[in-house]
Amino acid sequence: MSLVQRLEVRQGQALVMTPQLLQAIKLLQLSQLDLAAYVEAELERNPLLERAESEGSATADSAEANGPSDEAASGDGSDGAESDSWLAPELNPSRGEIETDFDTRLDNVFPDDAPTQIQESSAGDMLSLTPPPYGSSGGSFDSDAPDFEAALTAEISLRDHLASQLDLATREPIERLIGGFLIDAVDEAGYLRETVEGVAERLGAEAATVARVLTLVQSFDPPGIAARDLAECLAIQLRERDRFDPAMQALVSRLDLVAKRDFSALRRLCGVDDEDLVDMLGEIRRLDPKPGRAFGSSGVEVLIPDVFVRAAPDGSWLVELNGEALPRVLVNQSYYARVVRGASAEGDKAFLSEALQNANWLTRSLEQRARTILKVATEIVRQQDGFFVHGVTHLRPLNLKTVAEAIGMHESTVSRVTSNKAIGTSRGTLEMKYFFTAAIPGAAGMAAHSSEAVRHRIKQLVDGETPDDVLSDDALVQKLRSEGVDIARRTVAKYRESLRIPSSIERRREHYAHGSAHHGALALR
Repeated sequence: MSLVQRLEVRQGQALVMTPQLLQAIKLLQLSQLDLAAYVEAELERNPLLERAESEGSATADSAEANGPSDEAASGDGSDGAESDSWLAPELNPSRGEIETDFDTRLDNVFPDDAPTQIQESSAGDMLSLTPPPYGSSGGSFDSDAPDFEAALTAEISLRDHLASQLDLATREPIERLIGGFLIDAVDEAGYLRETVEGVAERLGAEAATVARVLTLVQSFDPPGIAARDLAECLAIQLRERDRFDPAMQALVSRLDLVAKRDFSALRRLCGVDDEDLVDMLGEIRRLDPKPGRAFGSSGVEVLIPDVFVRAAPDGSWLVELNGEALPRVLVNQSYYARVVRGASAEGDKAFLSEALQNANWLTRSLEQRARTILKVATEIVRQQDGFFVHGVTHLRPLNLKTVAEAIGMHESTVSRVTSNKAIGTSRGTLEMKYFFTAAIPGAAGMAAHSSEAVRHRIKQLVDGETPDDVLSDDALVQKLRSEGVDIARRTVAKYRESLRIPSSIERRREHYAHGSAHHGALALR
């Protein structure tokens, strides 16, 4: 065997992940907020990109981009002279001229405002220095006036609410220092995440002093604030209501039995009958386990649909994109043409060429993203038409491969499209991932069932049970199999726990406790 060196020419194909291709793939899986942030960053970075305005402003922008009309360019018409008359220096004085005429400085007249503001005129090639509008910190004269009512009704944070009470509760500097540290250690739910010993060690104070200040902070509004655990939070609220008697103390000390619904053990522990126990549990339920969530909590983020689905007159389904959620950007070709003519350096021309290429690619990527989302959503609606007509009980088993094969795309592409996307339906706004569920085989050769539909059916069976007929997991299995669902007991238990449904023993105890309290109330009458 001999080793020989030689040159060979081979032809092959390979997929090269260019930056543009990586950008297109990245855009597919971005949510609306992430996409808006990405587009905003590109608008700041690329001078050739601009936001697409409304039709009226877009017409004006296009007329401006195309340049002046023939009559205006020739200079023969009077309209052109009138349109340019507003550019006269006397109608647009400089800051120095204004200060000379009025014998004062603009800083003295508008001390709280910025001295000047750069605004681009509608001519596109001229900048003017104009003072900002009265009563605003910037913007144009057509901007909305400040909303004083919104400022007056601003939400107070939990820390500010507690700090204001601390200022009124004590004048001691040491207590204020410790109290401020404890308030800063309270989380959004209202719980203190620091120990008394840890705070004392960090501040170099005595543990008894820290405990005394903690007791003071725990007396603030809302009741239950700065508790170290759930039991202490409930105990503070019960003391506020003067309901923390020995029986209630025993109940709060064993919240684990309350969670297990072990009512017989709770009756023995508290020394009360069934009726009193039910009343005590009802009072516990009326307390707030998270007293801090009413102050300074972050607003609820509304799930904005990317696609809307509505019924058509002929009984089919119309799938359309949510235009308000799609970013609109345009490539300013006229600006590129004007700038590139004045660019003399090779570096400037290369920068403009790259900016134009990136701008065109971004617009095409956004269009392709919208078309792909619409195509995937249309196939999901076609596959799950029973859900849109009858509800969750008719949800079919569906996976990414089925949709990918139907629309001729790769499975990974469908996965990226359905991530962080939502569909607006008459049954609410649902994530696209909701429609992809595992298949539960059918009994006796019947069709497979969706796991979400089976989970919904389990909840219906539990909600419809009676105190004398509490369904165990085995009983649920038998009922589901009689309906054509071949399911194992461990699967039923897993679905039941995911729905936060207690076991049959705990549910039977709860039914028994409510039944005993009801009979006791009837006996008293």
